[in-house]
Amino acid sequence: SIGIASLNDDVLQGLSSDIEYRLSQVLEESLKFMRHSKRSTLSTQDIAQALRVLDVEPLYGYESTRPLRFGEASIGPGQPIFYVEDEEVDFEKLINAPLPKVPREITLTAHFLAVDGNQPTIPQNPTVADSRSQELVPKGPGANPLSAAINGADNVTVKPLVKHVLSKELQLYFSTACSAIFDENTDEYRAAALTSLRTDPGLHQLIPYFVQFIAEKVTHNLKNLFVLTQTLQLTSALLDNKNLYLDPYVSSLIPPVLTCLIGRHLGPPGTPLASFSLRNTAATLLGSICKKYAKSSHTLKPRLGRTCLKHFLDPTKPLATNYGGIIGLQAVGGVEAVRVLILPNVKDYETLLREPLEDEGSSRLAEAEAVLTALVSALQTLEDDAIGSRNSIPDGETVNHDQQLQEKVGPLVAGRVLQMGRPKFVDALLETGASYALRSSGAS
Repeated sequence: SIGIASLNDDVLQGLSSDIEYRLSQVLEESLKFMRHSKRSTLSTQDIAQALRVLDVEPLYGYESTRPLRFGEASIGPGQPIFYVEDEEVDFEKLINAPLPKVPREITLTAHFLAVDGNQPTIPQNPTVADSRSQELVPKGPGANPLSAAINGADNVTVKPLVKHVLSKELQLYFSTACSAIFDENTDEYRAAALTSLRTDPGLHQLIPYFVQFIAEKVTHNLKNLFVLTQTLQLTSALLDNKNLYLDPYVSSLIPPVLTCLIGRHLGPPGTPLASFSLRNTAATLLGSICKKYAKSSHTLKPRLGRTCLKHFLDPTKPLATNYGGIIGLQAVGGVEAVRVLILPNVKDYETLLREPLEDEGSSRLAEAEAVLTALVSALQTLEDDAIGSRNSIPDGETVNHDQQLQEKVGPLVAGRVLQMGRPKFVDALLETGASYALRSSGAS
């Protein structure tokens, strides 16, 4: 068929054996498809699937829903040809067969969708079952909650895709607890609600609702410090409840806490120091989350450490955000984070504090003082963890501790440290830098 007139006998024998092997392989795979399809008749579709499995281009033009019947025709001695028998059509039956129905013409009809607010039961209107199936589909411009919040329509209620059935008791508990926690007038109600959240063992079904409630409160009340503080108290109460399994919800609880820690503008305008207590609370809560869930999520501490370090060293962020990054690093990583991430960057960061600290009339003077205090407070954790004692520096070397300290942490931080009159603290900073340098050179 391809123009080869004669072949060697050895070639023909090898070719025929290979063809026989290939055909048997295709047939075996085709029979597998036939058996898995619960059929007893081999079809062309089985052959095509077998060829695809064997990475061979399938045959085209033999797709059929019925078994093919092959006929045999002989054109000479020993040269049979197999062909697919065509179905015979009886013209008499075809002519006498009834004609199909004529399709209807396209027409327009009018019907009442509703009469006086009531939908009439006619074939053109949807049935009650169709209406119930459409209840769970979100509709309208607020179907996407993210776009609705961006457009300012954040008060649009969206029906969930899945109904979560809560008992009336749990619904009443949720609404009562939320209203009591954010009640500014009665401290007793707030304390009772938080105590219940810390100890009640039957709140598993309400966890996703509380998580969503916390996120919404933080997102829409960035200027209200009372609401933000109570939201952190609510988060802390849920985390303290030993009966609740919150591991799947940690990734959803951390963003609101981080917002209260390193948010750019928290609290009412004109009160720069008002948000610092909120940031301290958020740092403490973030530290407790890391301590409790670091084992179940190995990437939790590194991700939080990178986020806090980024906001600590970013010169474009407000000083309050830098403050949140400092205390966040200390809370998340402890002494090791202070030694590795804060101490090597203190001298470079100090340049951002010089301008507001040297200008007594600067509006950022109070914030800069708070940030400087936070830096010194974080560095104090190195004193208890220092390697060696005061006698670690040989007396024979003429070393100026003050100059060494200024070269290491900068004049502002060095001045605050020296004012404290704690030689052990100074030695701890110098020894930490020396030991860190030795470890770095040894690793390299």
